[in-house]
Amino acid sequence: MGRHVMEALGMSRVVYEDGKVVEVTEPKVRKCPLFRKHRGIEELNVDTIWENMQYRADTFGMCSENRQVRMGYFLSFGISEIMSMALVKGEVDAVVTAADGCGTCVLTDPEIVQGMGGRVSAIVETSPIKSVIDAIGADNVLDPETTPIDIRAGVALADEKGYRRMAVSVASAADARYLRETYGDRLLISAVHTTGISKEDAETYYQYCDIITACASKWVRELAQEHATIQAGTSVPVYGASQRGREIILQKLEELGRTEDHELKDGPEPLL
Repeated sequence: MGRHVMEALGMSRVVYEDGKVVEVTEPKVRKCPLFRKHRGIEELNVDTIWENMQYRADTFGMCSENRQVRMGYFLSFGISEIMSMALVKGEVDAVVTAADGCGTCVLTDPEIVQGMGGRVSAIVETSPIKSVIDAIGADNVLDPETTPIDIRAGVALADEKGYRRMAVSVASAADARYLRETYGDRLLISAVHTTGISKEDAETYYQYCDIITACASKWVRELAQEHATIQAGTSVPVYGASQRGREIILQKLEELGRTEDHELKDGPEPLL
């Protein structure tokens, strides 16, 4: 099952080896309203993060051969939920993402998009897990032998496979710019794991992305006042960064029977 590294709750570095958490570093964010709501975690620290990450391995097999690849929705407005919906509604033909056990991959099944992305934190390094690769299909994995994290190569793979409209999640402003300049409006680009990014990177995201999740980012929130086309959520909001992003988020709001939001409250602490 190998070694897997994530940047998880509060920007803590978490290492799994053979399905067990073996390392957790101190987080930079101490309070997250999402984990308080869904898991009752009042404070993020090494102990609470360790417990939560091991819980993920024990309950749905994260970073192990027991990995569940199909799941229902976990958050109302997670990026995987939005990408799954975009597939269902025919807004995109494929989703390019990265997850434990497979690295960068091309997905066309909404339940697998949600299963592989719904509860995964920022994946930094992963090792091949046969059950995961078999479920996804080796030809849909960028490299089944080495499972690299390379979103640019993942989009190129999807393009080679003949997909014309793709949703992609990016954790790098440089990747967002490159992908938009290379593939244009064929891509629905969502920025994820934005905690701690610079003002310059936040500006780049608003210029080149369609959707941005705020995480615990100070700059994503501040620049939203000028650049966001829509806001969904008040504590850890998701923003539209383009007209298309606005339309996709409106579809998700309609699905949930909700309307757009216009205020912020009870956010993560501290914002970075």
